[in-house]
Amino acid sequence: MVSPARVVVEADGASRQNPGPASYGAVLRDAATGAVIAEDARTIGVATNNVAEYSGLVAGLALAVEHAPGAVVEVRMDSKLVVEQMSGRWKIKHPDMKVLAAQAAEIAPPGTTYTWVPRADNGHADRLANEALDGTRSGVTVATPGDGIPDEPESAAEEASSPASGPGQPTTIVLVRHGVTPHTTGRRFSGGLGGDNPALSEEGRAQAAEVAEWLTELKESVDVVVASPVRRTRETADIVAAALGLPVEEEPGFAEMEFGEWDGLTFTEVAERDKERMEAWFADMAVPPPGGESFVEVRERVLAGLNRVLDAHEGRTVVVVSHVTPIKTLVAHAMEAPLDALFRMELAPAAVSVIAFWPDPRTGERRGSLRFFNALAPGRRTLRDTGRW
Repeated sequence: MVSPARVVVEADGASRQNPGPASYGAVLRDAATGAVIAEDARTIGVATNNVAEYSGLVAGLALAVEHAPGAVVEVRMDSKLVVEQMSGRWKIKHPDMKVLAAQAAEIAPPGTTYTWVPRADNGHADRLANEALDGTRSGVTVATPGDGIPDEPESAAEEASSPASGPGQPTTIVLVRHGVTPHTTGRRFSGGLGGDNPALSEEGRAQAAEVAEWLTELKESVDVVVASPVRRTRETADIVAAALGLPVEEEPGFAEMEFGEWDGLTFTEVAERDKERMEAWFADMAVPPPGGESFVEVRERVLAGLNRVLDAHEGRTVVVVSHVTPIKTLVAHAMEAPLDALFRMELAPAAVSVIAFWPDPRTGERRGSLRFFNALAPGRRTLRDTGRW
């Protein structure tokens, strides 16, 4: 059997009583097809849940090295601690975890990446860990060519890893913020269709071209490019769609918030002229700027647009070119976060975020899973380019 070029490791741990009887589960998948290549599930005696999760990581990486030599590895776990520590962003203090983290780092192929996923998206590895604790599973199981390990989808992540499309499959929304305009660089309020809508600047068109080139990696899987009808988003979308060879559909639900009387003014100018109403706007998501929309009203409009897109392109991948407020609104919705979470997100011009929406088999409702947020095309991946430092 030919070794795949890219694989996904899913890993989890379980500890009953924490610390208590513990185990791990690990799954190795072909990233292109979602097919399970191998599984491992074992008990590890008495341990904490974190140690069990690290043990699952080590086991999953060992599966990748043995059964997919030379493949690029992405690890997906619902342990924020393990993901952040292995990514080098958090320190490791517990001595047992230091040992296991060192083992994982030694085994991991160069370029291994670590992605946090919601617990619901890590159901296969969780099931294996619990089967090990229950005594119904122990050791490595390897798929045979042309056969494979039976794999009933436990979560959205397992379904999303398959390239199949159509009803029952997740709908992937690739969100792109428009490139900069004179209002963006001047830090001016720049609203939707009712405001002053400057065109992309030369820098903004260059940003759109960079992200368009980056997105050509998805050319075979993207169904359509959807754009807010506002000038700067439509111009960005046209550049992206040309690179992908796709049409552009307009969705007014994804237009920027209407800022009314504040449109075209800087934050400083509004604070000087209309301080009381600006403070009320920040304090209450239902309060609009004078002549504009509130965050609550924008959310209703954006989610109505989202439902139209999901209905029209179910089970497909859609590139949506929009603005900072609608994109943050969609992220908060996917994460089931309160609306004021918008104030705690930073989104750079021409940044890419990805959300998968999948049908919950229990309720039929669409649930969101944030894949990544505020990513910049390779040529712009510096702190300076984000405009935040």
